[in-house]
Amino acid sequence: MKDIRSAVGASSYPGRGILIGKSAGAKHALLAYFIMGRSVNSRNRVFVADGSGLDMHTEAFDPSKMVDPSLIIYHPVRELGDKIIVTNGDQTDTIRDDILAGGSFHRALTTRTFEPDAPNFTPRISAMVTRANADFKLEMSVLRCCDPERQAALRTFFEYDSVKPGEGRFIHTYASDGNPLPSFSGEPEEVALGGDFDEFTSAVWSGLDADNKVSLWTCRIDLATGETLVHIHNKNQ
Repeated sequence: MKDIRSAVGASSYPGRGILIGKSAGAKHALLAYFIMGRSVNSRNRVFVADGSGLDMHTEAFDPSKMVDPSLIIYHPVRELGDKIIVTNGDQTDTIRDDILAGGSFHRALTTRTFEPDAPNFTPRISAMVTRANADFKLEMSVLRCCDPERQAALRTFFEYDSVKPGEGRFIHTYASDGNPLPSFSGEPEEVALGGDFDEFTSAVWSGLDADNKVSLWTCRIDLATGETLVHIHNKNQ
């Protein structure tokens, strides 16, 4: 099991990542979502909170430099009652809308596939936390390309009834830097969290490659009361 800095910094370009776990004292759920960029278009972004809730969206830092908003402008985080949805694309809204219609995290994502950004065909990564009884259930998913013709998707789903105190699960879009970028595969990585919320946030932000990191959103949820605290770090200020 890696610590946070070792996990997020294992590659200079993990792409976009979701890390979710439980504090060492078992009192809080800890969530993180980050984005990175190599192109001017990808780096020209910031995270912006939607009011006082947990909902958050990406936005162009300099609108005059925005070339193509598709795939990079979306809501990574949506709150829905006792659920928090975190993804790397507009499937956030697919999940929310399907649940509102009586569906589920799993059913919603069976309607989606990997991103059409040849030659990388970036995986869609998603997670959902559902709070109950001073604990939480964690669902995660990776939708990635699985054939040489770049047409078929492999949809993998992971469901955790609970996560041990001081541990987290980490998924990200790319296994490493490269051209084309190799997709993340396998099970979510186990990460030792440790420390308090500020240390959690600092460890993720400082662990990411300094040249490629763009923005980070972290959240602490009191599992007994539902009280939340959010931090946003944007490289562009």
